[in-house]
Amino acid sequence: MATPKHQLLLGTFIHSKTPQELEYRHDTAVAVSSQGKIVGIQQAGGNVNEARDTLLKELGWDPSDVDVIACKEGQFFFPGFIDTHIHAPQYPNAGIFGKATLLDWLERYTFPLESSLKDLAKARRVYTACVRRTLAHGTTTASYYATIDVSATNLLADICLGLGQRAFVGRVCMDNPDICPGYYRDESAQQSLQATRETIEHVRAIDPGFDLVSPILTPRFAPSCSREAMLGLAALQKEMDLPVQTHISENKGEVELVKSLFPEADSYTDVYDRHGLLTDKTVLAHAVHLSEAEADTIAARGSKVSHCPCSNSSLTSGVARVRWLWDKGIDVGLGTDVSGGYSASILSAARQAALVSRHLAMGDDDRSKLTPEEALHLATRGGARCLGLQRRVGAFEVGMDWDAQLVGLGGVDEEGGQDGDGNVDVFGWEDWEERVAKWVYTGDDRNTKKVWVKGRLVHSRA
Repeated sequence: MATPKHQLLLGTFIHSKTPQELEYRHDTAVAVSSQGKIVGIQQAGGNVNEARDTLLKELGWDPSDVDVIACKEGQFFFPGFIDTHIHAPQYPNAGIFGKATLLDWLERYTFPLESSLKDLAKARRVYTACVRRTLAHGTTTASYYATIDVSATNLLADICLGLGQRAFVGRVCMDNPDICPGYYRDESAQQSLQATRETIEHVRAIDPGFDLVSPILTPRFAPSCSREAMLGLAALQKEMDLPVQTHISENKGEVELVKSLFPEADSYTDVYDRHGLLTDKTVLAHAVHLSEAEADTIAARGSKVSHCPCSNSSLTSGVARVRWLWDKGIDVGLGTDVSGGYSASILSAARQAALVSRHLAMGDDDRSKLTPEEALHLATRGGARCLGLQRRVGAFEVGMDWDAQLVGLGGVDEEGGQDGDGNVDVFGWEDWEERVAKWVYTGDDRNTKKVWVKGRLVHSRA
């Protein structure tokens, strides 16, 4: 295997400076070490070659030992997207949610497909396609739900590591015989915890420092788990200081089910809190129907929320109030929630987050609207904070890993012809803020030209 080389990236770099503001760095050079870390940033007004030469001199790098990647016309670098909630085994069902509600959909579509992936040949086919698709959409980090099967979960971790995607991989815990189907559930709380330990140890074996792939404790949702299993997972979290992911308050029927199963608890949130699963490393997907008191508890525990606008709309679950969650002091990221959500694209999720926020605004809450800048913050820095990666990814800063995508927008010539593929047409009179808005609302994977994770090129298209 060839020794990795240093890299020098030249052109325009755009990232989220604050939730409300993007920072645009033009004529800039960014140096990435052979270990995949950003080690220098140099900007020179109007002269990117000057920025390149200055940075090479400062770092003492021999130009012959450096790979140079320069933006072409209409291109820019953007941080890799972060998907804080996605079900890898459900990828073949993307777009198949029919007329079902959440609980019916689980029984009809989800559990049969997930249980079938104990066939490892089938699992390899599904997981490889899922990881490749998400990488093609610019997703450099994904928090995956796997299945209850240990071997299939381990396989997903292997595939993520092999294809170079930063990932959190969780074996799904579900042992409640009153809710989980007989053909697809853990035998007991004890067996569920033991199987989870086995997957953790596998990830430790293939990536000892959890540098690229990390285990994540994954109680499917409160109704699927016994009290003993949830308490055991909480103890495991404290023992190993691992992240946790689960669902909360996705739709009203689910909330009522939780109330009936846990009558001693004050709320859905209180169920997790009583069982020790609300930590500062916990990501709660959906959070559509939270009360004021629940949001206050989540904020007090430092837990995070994954906003899944596509799934919430597809399954008629409701609209999560992102700005309200921010006002409460809760960190929020974006999730595709494949296959409740029909698209594996976080860019699409950012677009949908902006759109569904306008439905809230139609109820006389104009402040709830999200701008394209805020949606992109959710897709990058917001997701990084949710997964505890805010010092490593989500922006372009010295010391961070080079998790990035090269985005290209098509131009329109004087005759009205397009010089690039994809739906984004730039006429030349748009300023950069307008170009980025066009990308958010009309872009897709055809605009994602290259993708890197920790300096490694993991996807490329012409």
